[in-house]
Amino acid sequence: MIKTPVVVRHNKGLDGRPIALLVQEASQYASQIHIMVNGKKINAKSIMGMMSLSLAEGEELTVVTEGDDEKKAAEGIKTFFTKVKE
Repeated sequence: MIKTPVVVRHNKGLDGRPIALLVQEASQYASQIHIMVNGKKINAKSIMGMMSLSLAEGEELTVVTEGDDEKKAAEGIKTFFTKVKE
């Protein structure tokens, strides 16, 4: 299991399309991937779960990955959150 702290760098936060892209990214990995923020633990492969988080620019969260490709999954999700997007 890998726990990776991340700060969201999407200027307008994450809603509809960015969330769909995140779920698509997470679904590429065999590992289980969860996002932990404000006491919630959400499956990153669940679009409804991720939409419920309403993540904003500058928000701190933890990416938790567990499985055969957990290291690659942790890096992929961290990169997604930390790329600055308008």
